[in-house]
Amino acid sequence: MESSILNANTVPVLEQVVNFAQKRHSILATNIANQRVPGYKGRDLNVDRFHEVLAEAIQQKNQPNDSLPSGLVSTKQGDPMREVRESLNGILFHDESNLDIEKQVAELTKNQQMHNMALSIMENQFRLLNVAISERL
Repeated sequence: MESSILNANTVPVLEQVVNFAQKRHSILATNIANQRVPGYKGRDLNVDRFHEVLAEAIQQKNQPNDSLPSGLVSTKQGDPMREVRESLNGILFHDESNLDIEKQVAELTKNQQMHNMALSIMENQFRLLNVAISERL
């Protein structure tokens, strides 16, 4: 019963957004930490691909009598949480690196905002569930 209550709202989707944001945050922080390492190539997760997979999972969830599969993003090859790619392929600096620190910090900030937004919505969902459960008693 608990799993059906949790799958009936946006919690599974938000869980995947939070997981993706945490993994991406780690990769972006590594880029910033290695910004001065000659030849270091910046990496990133494919955000567009993640959004595509997320949209597909949401569409599947909205099909009648279909439950959301556990884990919107599985761990098989080709999934966005496994696709770490070089992020700024076109720009090379004099030290052979491709990191623009301003862009990395901007991406880190956007990622943090997405993470915080997902957590806030998830917290509100749990608060609503708590109110609904306590009203039944």
